[in-house]
Amino acid sequence: MSQNDKPPIAEILTKHEDELLAEWTKELTTAGPLKGVLRETQVREQCKEFLGLLREATTNGSLDGIQSPAWNGVRQVLSELSRSRSLQGYSPSDTAAFVLSLKKPLFSRLRREFAKDAEGLATATWATTELLDKLGLYTTEIHQKAREEVIVRQQQEMLELSTPVVKLWEGVLALPMIGTLDSSRTQIVMESLLQKIVETGAGIAIIDITGVPTVDTLTAQHLLKTVAAARLMGAECIISGIRPQIAQTIVHLGVELGSVTTKATLADAFAVALDRTGRMVVKAPGRS
Repeated sequence: MSQNDKPPIAEILTKHEDELLAEWTKELTTAGPLKGVLRETQVREQCKEFLGLLREATTNGSLDGIQSPAWNGVRQVLSELSRSRSLQGYSPSDTAAFVLSLKKPLFSRLRREFAKDAEGLATATWATTELLDKLGLYTTEIHQKAREEVIVRQQQEMLELSTPVVKLWEGVLALPMIGTLDSSRTQIVMESLLQKIVETGAGIAIIDITGVPTVDTLTAQHLLKTVAAARLMGAECIISGIRPQIAQTIVHLGVELGSVTTKATLADAFAVALDRTGRMVVKAPGRS
């Protein structure tokens, strides 16, 4: 420990920052797991920024708590780098290698610094190892969070795409359902349908559940909530796609659909919708 009570890693970073930068950059771009993947100029800038912030943090903060305010800059840089590499398709281990590959040049400097002090070398090496391992683990945590955020966003977008509201005729909308109907999806379905009712002024909405594999009590309740919400907006709902097995399940569960009109097929439901709006489809004269 120096007279200013700096930890050994802070002393090394202060005295040998330029040499460490050169060795670390070379390690990342020529010998590490990211060999040939990243441009050297880009890596050098990232390493230079990180080393400067690491020097400040190790000088002014404790090596035990990387969550303290003194480490804000280091965490921010690692967060941005981890999120960026996550979106670029790098693995968590590749991302952590940015920090962990600093061990080799640092340990080399520590060995020179403590050449005649075995105990001091062991203590400094262990403290440095613990610190870099914590920072490496932090990058993997941020990397994973970024991946999870992407997955959640993609799931949300897929849900929105899987619930299209189609205008079949003037005043008649259709909402074809495919897949399992759960609470989160019901909310999206309801919002999409109500928005379309407002935009078109439609008086009838057909909810087609032909593509829904099973109907249980919860699914039926979700459907009834959607029907009730549409009625509040002045539109009546028709549920189509009631197959024999689904009809039996609904009866067995004792689910009461009330005054909701149900039909076996979308075509049947569309015929009812046309009738209620005072329209009908007739065959053109002279057509077979």
